[in-house]
Amino acid sequence: MPMSTQPVVKVQTNKGEIVIELNAEKAPISTENFLKYARDGFYEQTIFHRVIPGFMIQGGGFTAEMAQKKTAGQIKNEAHNGLKNTRGSIAMARTQVVDSATCQFFINLVNNSFLDHQGTAPNQYGYAVFGQVTAGMEVVDAIAQVPTGTQGYHQDVPKEPVLIESVSIEQ
Repeated sequence: MPMSTQPVVKVQTNKGEIVIELNAEKAPISTENFLKYARDGFYEQTIFHRVIPGFMIQGGGFTAEMAQKKTAGQIKNEAHNGLKNTRGSIAMARTQVVDSATCQFFINLVNNSFLDHQGTAPNQYGYAVFGQVTAGMEVVDAIAQVPTGTQGYHQDVPKEPVLIESVSIEQ
């Protein structure tokens, strides 16, 4: 079987390593956006700031002190690419605005089909999946089990920071 030509990233956390194969073919905008942040070292010392067991873990935008990092511009939502929010998939986080994703991403803990593209109306557009965890899902599951609480306006924040130490591009 030939080796994949898709980009692979290694997310090193203080809970262990997560390896993710990105899908540059079906999600070129989201993939390049994520890779640019990774190349720039943006994700170093950010945290998984939103952890909801049975749903997802979200990170990439806040420091351990819950300070939001300054981001590059918003990107086009690629939720219509046919990739699904299944267990282990990585997708772009965004606000209620369809094309508002910047640096934050989430990893699905379960199949979350309600996050998939259902139509063109803003409330049906969905969240753009751009890759899949290929190793370290046990680390993702361990992160999902950390105790959480409220910090300022933010809910589901780990009581002890779950740190992203580095995101390296492997291929």
